[in-house]
Amino acid sequence: MARPVNAGRIAAYVLFFALGAVIGAAGALVQGGWFPGGLLLALLGAAGLFYGGSRATGTRAGAVAPAAGWLVAVMLLTATRPEGDFLLGAGVGSYAFLLGGMVVAVMCATLGQRPQPGGPTARLGK
Repeated sequence: MARPVNAGRIAAYVLFFALGAVIGAAGALVQGGWFPGGLLLALLGAAGLFYGGSRATGTRAGAVAPAAGWLVAVMLLTATRPEGDFLLGAGVGSYAFLLGGMVVAVMCATLGQRPQPGGPTARLGK
């Protein structure tokens, strides 16, 4: 059953979107600086935020909001500027960061929410 949308939930989604943008920008800097450890650190940070957003809000949209912020930040950092500068270059680490972050976002958004225990502790049929 869908959970009702209220002001607190919308504020949480906005906060997670902003945190996703921060994690995306920080990950773009870290993955190139300390390859391959920085890549793993960036992807683990993104995974923690995406899964944490899902668990904190109790909805899949809680994982989609930071993933959207991450994607916006990373796409803005891949675009070239008129001066020719860009942050994410064409390399194995950059592509692994882009594709790995998208895979992690999809995994966290599609993980099923576990039902809360509330029934009897005995097995059925006894």
